[in-house]
Amino acid sequence: MANTHQEKSYILRRKEVERRTGLSRSTIYLYIQDGTFPKPINLGPRAVGWLDNEIDAWLAACIDVRDNS
Repeated sequence: MANTHQEKSYILRRKEVERRTGLSRSTIYLYIQDGTFPKPINLGPRAVGWLDNEIDAWLAACIDVRDNS
């Protein structure tokens, strides 16, 4: 059963993830392979998506690294 206290999250498709992060498709998949980017959710045979709150957390971590360097 899902945690009912989690905030509502939405699925982002790749184009939206690219737009929000400024990363290219190849860079996104390279970072996933390196373990430094959230893994996508399989939505179907040829469709994946990412949880918006995971992308937001990744962006916040990038900002933290920048601000604490």
